[in-house]
Amino acid sequence: MSSAAEDGEIDLSPGRARPKKAPNAFRTISEVADDLHIPQHVLRFWETKFPQVKPLKRGGGRRYYRPDDIALLRRISDLLYIQGYTIKGVQRLLREGGGKLSDDIPPPNPDERAGERADPESEADLMIPGLELAPPAPPPPRTALKRVDPEVDRLRRLLAEALEELEALRALLPG
Repeated sequence: MSSAAEDGEIDLSPGRARPKKAPNAFRTISEVADDLHIPQHVLRFWETKFPQVKPLKRGGGRRYYRPDDIALLRRISDLLYIQGYTIKGVQRLLREGGGKLSDDIPPPNPDERAGERADPESEADLMIPGLELAPPAPPPPRTALKRVDPEVDRLRRLLAEALEELEALRALLPG
């Protein structure tokens, strides 16, 4: 007697795991997000930053990722979250590699390191829980942010004097 899986039947009863797809099958965004442990909104964001990621879009905007797309997303994820590259650094690697990412990419240089960004992306949206690259630096003390500008001090004194004169005049008014 053969099992339902051997006969090609799919048992979708509650409590059963989904059947395995063929390795070359297209995957939905939720399947890719689950497989790569990356939120769906990050995958959609990466589509805007990496034109090489082009899932097939069907009616209603539903995305279907090809195996090549998934392999590229896996490599991008590794470069961003494990090796510490910035999005711009990965974009440069893709440009230089003709849209492909080789397996022997050196560690990022300081300009491409995620912790040393000059113009940070929205990192909170891009982080995977438990894979933080480095704790954020504490904000500088407020006194360090205050610059002493003689012109500003002079204008503040003039305004304070004007306020005192106005309050004195107000006190002279009846009522």
